This record gives sequence, C-alpha cells and structure tokens, in this order.
Amino acid sequence: MTTTTDPRLVPIGSKAAWKGSEIDWRREGLHEISAAEVEEIDRALAGLRARGDVDFPRMRASDFPLPTLGPRLAALRDELRHGRGFALLRGLPRARWSDDDVARIYFGFGAHVGRATTQSRQGEYLGHVVDISDVDASVRGYQYGGGQNMHSDSCDIIGLMCVRAAKSGGASRIASAVAIHDELARRRPDLLRLHYDGFVYRRNELDARLGGGVVVPPVPIATFSRATGELSCYLGTNYALKAAEAGDAVLSAAQREAIAIVQELATSPAFYLDMSIGEGDIQYLNNRLVFHGRTAYEDFPDLPRRRHMLRLWLRVDSWPPLPPSQRPHSDEDHVLWERFRRPLMEMPSRFLADVEQRRRA
Repeated sequence: MTTTTDPRLVPIGSKAAWKGSEIDWRREGLHEISAAEVEEIDRALAGLRARGDVDFPRMRASDFPLPTLGPRLAALRDELRHGRGFALLRGLPRARWSDDDVARIYFGFGAHVGRATTQSRQGEYLGHVVDISDVDASVRGYQYGGGQNMHSDSCDIIGLMCVRAAKSGGASRIASAVAIHDELARRRPDLLRLHYDGFVYRRNELDARLGGGVVVPPVPIATFSRATGELSCYLGTNYALKAAEAGDAVLSAAQREAIAIVQELATSPAFYLDMSIGEGDIQYLNNRLVFHGRTAYEDFPDLPRRRHMLRLWLRVDSWPPLPPSQRPHSDEDHVLWERFRRPLMEMPSRFLADVEQRRRA
C-alpha cells in the first residue's frame, strides 16, 4: 500500500458511501405514490392533453401541475444530492394509461426534478432503453440486449421508468461511487490518484461527428473530482480502452489495473445493490454519486413485448456545474444533436412504429 499526503486520497465516509450488502433499498429509498396523488396525476394529464400534442422540450413543471406530488419530487432532488443518491417511486397503476400517456406522465415528473437534455446524436429527450440491435447495429449499448457493465451518464440525475418488464431478469444494478472511492483510498491510493488524473477517452464517432465534432475530449476524463468542493464521479472507462485501441493514448499497466479494479469493486456482491424495477416504477439516481448497470435478462422476441424502459437525462441548474474533466459530451453536442430530432418522435407509439418501418425496409 502506498502512503500519501494528497488530501484527495482519503476516505470521505458520507451517507452516500453505502455498500449494497449492508442496506435495504426498500427501507432506504422506496417512495410510495398514494391514491390521492394518482388522481392528481390524472388531472395534470387531462390538462396537458387538452392543449393538444405538447412536445417534450416545451414541457415545464407548470405544464404538469402536481400540488402535492410536485413538492415531494423537488424534495427528492435534494435527497438524491445529500442522501444515499438513489430513489424509486412505486404505486403508478401502469395499466391505467397508454404507453404515450405514461411517457407524458414520466416527462412531467422529470420537469419537477430537473431540466431534461438530449441524450445522443438522434436528439431525443426521452430515451428508449430497449433491444433494437437486430434492426440497427450502430445503436449505443443501452439499446442492445443483455447485461450492461457499470458506468455513468452525462447528466446530474438519470431517471428510468419501466414500461414493460423483461420475461425474466434485467434488474437495475447500482453501486455507490463514494464507497468505491473510499475503498480505493484505504487499499490502493496509488490507483485512486490515477482516477483523479483521468484517462484519454474516445467517444462514439457518430455522436461526436453529429455534435461538436470532437472525438477525443481535450482533457482527460476523471473518474473522481473535487473541483466543485464536493466529490463528483463519472465512469465511462470503456471509452478509455477504446482510445487505447485506436492509438489515441497508451494505457500503462497501472492505468489498466485502475480501470479493472473499479469494475471489480462495482460488480462485487459486497458493493452492488440490485433493484427490481416493476412496470410503472420510476428510479432516480444521482449520476455524480452512483454507478449503474443492469443484470442479464431473457427477453420476448416480439418488439412490442420486449423489455422497455424510458430514460431521462436531467440537469439540475442549482447544483455546481460539473468540471470539464467530467464532461465527455459538451453543451455544444447537446445543442447540435437536437437538429436531428423530429417533433414528438419520443412517443413510444411513434418510436416502435419507426423501428418496425426500419425493420421492413
């Protein structure tokens, strides 16, 4: 073990430094939606639909008024920042609404939590986490089937709503980035320093080309940073391995060990926590404090029955801005991606119809 005087390389020990083997997520992060709040949601939905097809980027909290539930969602945002970093809402009667109305409700909730941002070169504000790799082989990892390794996304809060569950499996696997940071501080501060120094990343070429054009970010991307005065985390180390394969950088043996040990810890039963997200459930994660992935699953072959999650990337303007070393996607990317968006294209009915059309083409 290496001794250090670097003040960054010491355990933090906050409430966010939990281990999955030691906590019950139902006690720590489950929030039930009441029958009265469901009626409130119905009224907000009716008011929204009375205005016609309001497109997602135009939706604000005032467009989906929730007098009781809205303040709860705002309080949840603060809990995500200062508490465990995860929460799950349960109690929405999924069968009560169409897929498109479920999307409206979910986006309306998100407007009370943060500000939605585009997620890829397609310019979508509402992502569809469903396996369509048999139709489009160029999709990003979240639109492939099977499990997914632990990672972060380019936002402050990530939301995930279950529209349809898999035939079996497909739990959301999360791990406290703070607990992993603290474990490295105790066991391997030499490797923790490398995560603070950051790694050269190589982004998805299409996302880069259709955004600001930057394939390799100008500064190394840091897994851990305290530039804002509080710990923030970002994990996308597959992009570091991709950069090494492309010749953008040379990864030392120590850097490869550093990358491997974070995945090893995040996928260790001592650290990870599996959350079962049932149909109608909504999970929110503080993307700065929690790494996430998913377990393997068995899916239905027919597209309309496949495991289908709706994803939101939310920014919280009152939180300190992420440092440049933790922003592989720039603000310019997010703005330019919107050029390729079509009105209401995120509606589940339109999304599935478009995939079916591409399949037949």
